[in-house]
Amino acid sequence: MEDTHLLTVKEFASPLKVKPACVRRWILEGKVTVVKVGRLIRIPASEVNRIIAQGTRAAKGVPRQ
Repeated sequence: MEDTHLLTVKEFASPLKVKPACVRRWILEGKVTVVKVGRLIRIPASEVNRIIAQGTRAAKGVPRQ
């Protein structure tokens, strides 16, 4: 079994410096992968890195590597 750390909405929002309401909107829009545990919503910790990588843009005038 794969070792997956699951975060609450509040825990997921914290490192991204966004409000939990923003994360809930992303979930409804299908932008974030979630795991339902009964009625609870949990987000894999790996999604934080994916969201950061997806939103990373090179500065103007700086070549990408």
